[in-house]
Amino acid sequence: MTNNPPFVLQQFSDKQMDLLKEVGNIGSGHAATALSTLLNRKIEMKVPNVEFVTFEEMFDLAGGAENKIVGLFLRVDGEAAGNMFCLLSVDQAQIIAKEMLQQQGFPFEGLHHEMSKSLLQELGNILSGSYLAAIADLTNLSLYPTVPSISIDMAGAIISHGLLELSTASDVAIVVNTSLHEVDETSSIFNGDIILLLDSSSFSQLFQALDVRGKCETC
Repeated sequence: MTNNPPFVLQQFSDKQMDLLKEVGNIGSGHAATALSTLLNRKIEMKVPNVEFVTFEEMFDLAGGAENKIVGLFLRVDGEAAGNMFCLLSVDQAQIIAKEMLQQQGFPFEGLHHEMSKSLLQELGNILSGSYLAAIADLTNLSLYPTVPSISIDMAGAIISHGLLELSTASDVAIVVNTSLHEVDETSSIFNGDIILLLDSSSFSQLFQALDVRGKCETC
């Protein structure tokens, strides 16, 4: 069997990049709506920043390989398979965990407490579902996320876990920086990076679907 060649940033056309940025906008909107329902408060989004980075640059986004962070990791199966991360600073994870626990009437007892972990995993479900639904809406690809796992560790250890099977398949990560805040409030309830690492063969599927979408818009 012939291995697919690695993909690099230069292989994205301007149109494909624009459509992937649209994924970020739609996904953030879905996430804000879902979080509003979860917290019973109106949540708005800031326009997300979508970047296309190399694996090495991912560690810089997380504050360096030795920076302690909270990572939610899941596998995406289906027609564009890959791995997905949600990376949060420890401080940001504490903020959102407290908010979610308060809504359910529970005290915050630290990030390592099972209730905090469970609610952060639920947050991972919300965010991954929001962005994967946006991709599916734009491409008609079928995508199926697994249940997220949570780690509180150095960024190098968390990110490397998701790169073990991908390091030779691609050199590209799609990063959506997402910031959600309550209406009339300036501080973020959620601010973190959603990172999608596609398997090598999945880039072809995604590119083809995006090209079809782009052609349809010009018909």
